[in-house]
Amino acid sequence: MSFSERKPFPSALATAGTMASVQIDAALDGTSGPIAAAMMYASQGGKGLRAFLVLETARLHHIAPLAAAPAAGAIEAIQAYSLVHDDLPCMDDDDLRRGRPTVHRKWDEATAVLAGDALQTLAFELVAQTDCPDAGRLDLMTSLARAAGIRGMVGGQALDIAAETADAPLSLDEIITLQDGKTGALIQWSAMAGPRMAQADTGALETYARNLGLAFQIADDILDVEGDVATLGKAVGKDANAGKATFVSLLGLDGAKQRAQGLVDAACDALTVYGDEAETLREAARFVISRKS
Repeated sequence: MSFSERKPFPSALATAGTMASVQIDAALDGTSGPIAAAMMYASQGGKGLRAFLVLETARLHHIAPLAAAPAAGAIEAIQAYSLVHDDLPCMDDDDLRRGRPTVHRKWDEATAVLAGDALQTLAFELVAQTDCPDAGRLDLMTSLARAAGIRGMVGGQALDIAAETADAPLSLDEIITLQDGKTGALIQWSAMAGPRMAQADTGALETYARNLGLAFQIADDILDVEGDVATLGKAVGKDANAGKATFVSLLGLDGAKQRAQGLVDAACDALTVYGDEAETLREAARFVISRKS
């Protein structure tokens, strides 16, 4: 089995972020007004991890970067929409995102709602442009709808909101279920995009992504305790102040770090089928729990 050239993680991540941004900017070319401006603003400044997972898993399945680029743009558009809505006063009520004022603070709430709506629909326009067989493209679109909707991210967000007024804090198993949807669903879609485009088996990458998604969220919980606003680009300590159950509150700081490391180890082990060609994905897993933002 021959593979295209593998790049080290920092380079691959930067390339993915750029390619996703190019896709979104090109799709918005010719638009104007506050909604379009807010969409572009919201899609800037992210890490590009999900776009990276799309492009890297496409590479493992012999799919050229330009062919997979629209799918990378699509997942970053969905991620941007989710953050715009998550920051609204009726949700998490945040003033800062990626080191800048949130969309509803820079413009207003109505603009933020509409910009988020438009980013969501733009994602499906982009994923429809992915250059792969029709069956793979249909699989991408259907699975993205599920990952972003009530069975995935939206469902997880609903559980998170309900937990704020619940009579008792969530258990560890309940938090895992919540975060598997809220955070994990889009990460899982991203990591399975490559085999879906190629209509190949998704099993190894599904296991990788499920462990990666939980490790990512545990790292977020840790950063909410240990991080600082200047580095994170968003508020810290909100979960503790709100009395929310998190991986840190249930496992303790050291326990959460140990759990995250175990999840990363499991994610890396799942990639055995790809051999050394999956090393960039292993680097990504290690990055998830060592990042500072």
